[in-house]
Amino acid sequence: MSLLKEIKKRRTFAIISHPDAGKTTLTEKLLLFGGAIQVAGAVKSNKIKKTATSDFMEIERQRGISVSTSVMAFEYRDTYINLLDTPGHKDFAEDTYRTLSAVDSVILVIDCVKGVEAQTEKLMEVCRMRDTPVIVFINKMDREGQDPFDLLDELEEKLSIKVRPVTWPINIGARFKGVYQLFNKKLNLFDPNVTKIEKDIIHISDLSDPRLVEEVGEEDAEVLQEEVELIEGVYDDLSLEAYRSGKLAPVFFGSALNNFGVKELLDTFIEIAPEPLPRTTDTRLIEPTEDKFSGFVFKIHANLDPRHRDRIAFLRVCSGKFERNKFFHHVRLKKNVRFSSPATFLASRKNIVEDAYPGDVIGLYDSGTFKIGDTLTEGEKLTFNGIPSFSPELFRIVVNTDPMKSKQLAKGLKQLTDEGVAQLFTQEHLGNQKIIGTVGELQFEVIQYRLKNEYKASCRFEHKSFYKACWLSSDSEEELDNFVKRKLKYIATDKAGNYVYMSPSEWILETERKNHPKIQFHFTSEFE
Repeated sequence: MSLLKEIKKRRTFAIISHPDAGKTTLTEKLLLFGGAIQVAGAVKSNKIKKTATSDFMEIERQRGISVSTSVMAFEYRDTYINLLDTPGHKDFAEDTYRTLSAVDSVILVIDCVKGVEAQTEKLMEVCRMRDTPVIVFINKMDREGQDPFDLLDELEEKLSIKVRPVTWPINIGARFKGVYQLFNKKLNLFDPNVTKIEKDIIHISDLSDPRLVEEVGEEDAEVLQEEVELIEGVYDDLSLEAYRSGKLAPVFFGSALNNFGVKELLDTFIEIAPEPLPRTTDTRLIEPTEDKFSGFVFKIHANLDPRHRDRIAFLRVCSGKFERNKFFHHVRLKKNVRFSSPATFLASRKNIVEDAYPGDVIGLYDSGTFKIGDTLTEGEKLTFNGIPSFSPELFRIVVNTDPMKSKQLAKGLKQLTDEGVAQLFTQEHLGNQKIIGTVGELQFEVIQYRLKNEYKASCRFEHKSFYKACWLSSDSEEELDNFVKRKLKYIATDKAGNYVYMSPSEWILETERKNHPKIQFHFTSEFE
C-alpha cells in the first residue's frame, strides 16, 4: 500500500481529563468497539497487573491511579487508530504534556457532576499552545449532574474555546433517557449496560415525529424540541476548519461505563479528526508524505523488574516509513542505529512490527541512548520542536546518604531525568548542588524508589521553597551575564547548560521582570 494511503488511514489522539472523570473507562470502551478487547475491564486490570513496562506500579496499586501514559493501537472501520491514554493525576501532568506533543488531536473527558476542574484547564492550556483539535465527551450523564447548558457555558468560559453540541441529552441522572444526534437526526435510547454495545437507535428526521413522544414521553419531547431549537439558534455551525484549527470543540454526551454515546463519538472522530499532521523542526517543516523517515522520542519508560534492565523509548513517526532492522541516524549522538524488535502496544501487550507509518507510535528497546526529544532521521540533521519542559512547582535539594554510591546516584539522577520523571538543576557555585524539580509530590517517592531499586543509591530530599524555575534569555549577553552574577544565589543551570532563575516568590519574580526589561523569563524550556 502506498505511503499516502497509509497516512490517510491513521488517526493519532490522546484522551485527557481530570482524575476520576472516566478517562480510562472511555479508553476501554473505545477498544471494545474497535474489537481490540472482548471484555470490559481489560484495560484497568492490565494497568494494575501488567509487568512488561511498569513493575514499579506498586504506587499505582496503592493509590489507584495511573502514573504513566499507555499506548494502544487498534483498527476500526478501516481506520488505524493510535490511542494514548494519559495519567489524570496532576503529579504526573508533565508526562501528559509531553504526550500531547505526539498526537494530532485530543478527546477531553468531563464529569457532568464536577464540570471543568483545575487539571482540565491546565491540559487545555497545553492544547492551545499547539492549536490541537479537541472533542469533548461529557460523561456520567446517568448521574445527577449539572444542567447541560451550564456545562457548555463553563467549557467556553474556563477553557477559552467555542463549543458545538453534536449530541444532546434527554434529561439527566435517574431520568436520563438517551441522546438525540443533532446532525444525523437519530434518537439513541439509554439502557444501562456495562458490557454490551447499545443497538437501540431510532431514526427521527423531524422532532415532531409522533414516535418521539412514544419513546420519551410528551414532557421530555417538548423540552427536547425547545432545547434543540435554542442550540441551533445560539451555537455556531460545526465547522471542520474551526475544529481542526483548535477554535471549536464538538461536544458529545453519554455514559462511558454503560457504553452509551461512545459509538457516536468514535464514528464522528474518525470522520473529522485530522490525519497525521506536519511537524515543525529547528530547520524546516516536515510533511508526513515525505519519502524519508523521521520521528522523535516523546516518552521513555523503564522496566523496573529487577530481572531486566531494558527501557522503552516511545517514538512518534512523523514522515516516511520506519522499517525494522534498517539503520537510522540518531541526530544528537551523530551515529547510526537500528532496531531489531520495534513494537506496537495494546496496554501491556507488545507486538513486534516490521514497519510503521506517520502517526504511528512505536516502542524502541533502549539501552540508554535516548533522551526525550531525540530525533531519528535517514541522515538529515534536524530536531523536532514542541517538547518543552515546564516550570516545576516543587523543589528539593538532593542529599546523598551513601557517599560510597555517589557515582550510582549521579547516574541514576541523570537517567531518570532523561526519562522526564523530573527536572534536574545544578547550582555550580554551591559545589554542584543538585536540585530536583517536579510538578507533584508523588514524583519524589517514585524517584527515591527507583534510585534505590535500580541504581542501589540512596538519598534524602531537603525542602527548597522556590516559587518558579524560569529559563533566562536576552538579546544582550552583557545584561544576562550581569544579572547572573548579581543573582548568583538564585541561579542554576539545567541539563543543557541553560541559565535558570530560581525565583523565591511570585512578588520577587515580578519585580525582577520589571527591573530587567531586556531579560526574558520563560516558564518553559522551549522559547526560541
